[in-house]
Amino acid sequence: MSVLILVSGPFTDGQVWSEVIVRLRESGAEAHPVTLSGRPEADLETHVEDVVRLIDSIDSPAELVLVGHDYAVHPVLGAADRRPERVARIVYLDAGLPQDGDAALALVPDPSVHELLRAEGSPGPVPAPEPAEWQRWGSTEGLSAQQLELLSRLATPQPARTLTQPLRLTGAAAAVPTSGILCTAGGMTLELVEALVRTGPPQFRKLADPQVGFFELATGHWPMLSCPDELAGVLLRAAVGEGRRLTASEGESPSLRPFLLDTPERPRMRNGRVDLHLPEPGEAQPPYPAVLFVHGGPLPPDLVPAPRDWPFYLGYARYAASLGVVGAVVEHRLHGIGQYAEAADDVAEALELLRADPRVDAQRIALWIFSGAGLLAADWITGPPPWLRCLALTYPILAPLPSWGAVGARFSPVGALHSADGTPPPLVLTRAGLETPQIAATVEEFVTAAEETKTPVEIIDVPHGRHGFEIHEPTDESREAVSRAVRMVLAHLGRAS
Repeated sequence: MSVLILVSGPFTDGQVWSEVIVRLRESGAEAHPVTLSGRPEADLETHVEDVVRLIDSIDSPAELVLVGHDYAVHPVLGAADRRPERVARIVYLDAGLPQDGDAALALVPDPSVHELLRAEGSPGPVPAPEPAEWQRWGSTEGLSAQQLELLSRLATPQPARTLTQPLRLTGAAAAVPTSGILCTAGGMTLELVEALVRTGPPQFRKLADPQVGFFELATGHWPMLSCPDELAGVLLRAAVGEGRRLTASEGESPSLRPFLLDTPERPRMRNGRVDLHLPEPGEAQPPYPAVLFVHGGPLPPDLVPAPRDWPFYLGYARYAASLGVVGAVVEHRLHGIGQYAEAADDVAEALELLRADPRVDAQRIALWIFSGAGLLAADWITGPPPWLRCLALTYPILAPLPSWGAVGARFSPVGALHSADGTPPPLVLTRAGLETPQIAATVEEFVTAAEETKTPVEIIDVPHGRHGFEIHEPTDESREAVSRAVRMVLAHLGRAS
């Protein structure tokens, strides 16, 4: 029987695992909870050392299974990197996928913590949540009022540098098998993970490795309290390598597949974060209307090739250029759910660069946003400038998912419709008929809000299309949807197509 080392998320200690440990030991397993250092000066390295010390203290021939809940996956990964020969499996319990150089703060869902830790000076520890505040850190579904009181009573402040110090990994534990346990009340499900694997970002495609197994628990972010029996059973199954396996298409990343329409190259000019694809001389006369395409995310910062060099966005931009408008693509900094503000700044800067170009008609601009960048639409719905003639949205996320507290109220297109200062620009929405339920729910919420606020939305449905249908279903239906969307956008720019 494997030996399980259990490390819990912020503010909590080994006591939070009490009921799970009883059940594990009743099943014959050996289980060790970890209490990470709470000293104000502690940092992530301190917590890595806490886990390493426990690993070194276990005198057993059995293989060790490290379980990291939430933030704790950072010290768990750091410890596994130092003692890979002792670790048989790493279990991500409702946790992110941090890479070398990532700080835990990027995945902290409470926006007030980001403000606290980014303030000038040396911030002190993050105060432990009161009972009504735990929902800022994850779904509290399944927890009683008494359990929330217990969480707060046992909780201690989280040392600031544990969240801000980057994780350092050498890659020594890269071959260690892993398991993921998703607590679905927070919005992350196997279906959504499969969609992320299918769309091709490298950090998600790795999840299709045969050594990675997945489980779901229909509960909130603290299953050790809300369903200890079920969690113990899943941990035992994960320890022996069970779990659902995902698959990914063989060969190159889907994002590098050819665009579904034949789009000849057009002159391309690079200006900082923005690439401009220009009409050929004679196709139209400058100044040209322009469409700024905003790629989805979050995506890792070191992605090669970068999104503006993917055939996907090149295809959209070249198609627009072939029809007599400037097709521009911005490369923005949406690398985590806590970075929507940085991405919004990049988009705003790109629009100004685009409008300042002498070949561009500064009064005829469209903004076209894809996928997870959909939340960036909120700024342009709330206070639209007169030169923004159209806002296009393709299989977008239009409200923060339940576990995305760090996004903040600013980036809610649904809320923006109700608080718009003026009339939003014409909206063109492309919906994937086979969208994941979590994303589809945000789109439906947006459409309902548009009806309530009497905001017109031109909708293009792709009944047999999934998220990223241009890549995955390059059918006549998909081609017609793309062509129709482009025609609608160009019509709002005063350009016949």
